[in-house]
Amino acid sequence: MQDVSYDSSGAAMSGAFGVLMVFYLAICVLLIVCGWKIFEKAGKPGWASIIPIYNLIVMLEIVGKPWWYIFMFLIPIYGWIILPIMLTHDLSKSFGKDVGFTIGLLLLGIIFYPILAFSKDIRYIGPGGRPAGAALDSQIGSIGNPAV
Repeated sequence: MQDVSYDSSGAAMSGAFGVLMVFYLAICVLLIVCGWKIFEKAGKPGWASIIPIYNLIVMLEIVGKPWWYIFMFLIPIYGWIILPIMLTHDLSKSFGKDVGFTIGLLLLGIIFYPILAFSKDIRYIGPGGRPAGAALDSQIGSIGNPAV
């Protein structure tokens, strides 16, 4: 009979698992810091990015959607696939970026979220890419008045 020892393979597996866990935790910390910085760039408190559900409400404010959109996340297919894609596109528009940047955020988020968070050239324009200016009510009230 052969005596088979598994001690060395168990140590190798635990070592590989430890390396993967450190790598995973480093990515998690990077994405948390990126979320914090993105919220701060948009004029919101950074700590709001780490509070579950509240971070979605604040993100909806950043992209210019009403708070009740949070309930739309409960709708299967739409709330799990379509709405996150739409909100990611609105986020990139809010920072002055286009569809190409949205695709980057969706497919290569580990690269594009740090670019959005740490780039000095990317600034928050306003919800959905519309500059924060006069309210719509004041703009409608001025219809018919001369611009001079």
